[in-house]
Amino acid sequence: MKAEDYEVEATGEVELEEKVLVLKRIEVRYRLKVPEDKRDVAERVHDVHQRSCPVARSIGDAVDITTRLELV
Repeated sequence: MKAEDYEVEATGEVELEEKVLVLKRIEVRYRLKVPEDKRDVAERVHDVHQRSCPVARSIGDAVDITTRLELV
């Protein structure tokens, strides 16, 4: 996969709790250029991605993490 075949954007939401800024939510959006015959593979990989991601596994109990996949 070449760099021009994908985009990733992550946004986070921070809230004030007892005068401390706390990261509450993260959304990661993937936009991938995938051939038609490989789209099912990309969707299956996305389905297990968060469970296999070290960062998501490390902070997932404290921060709501969502991912979105757009195939183009």
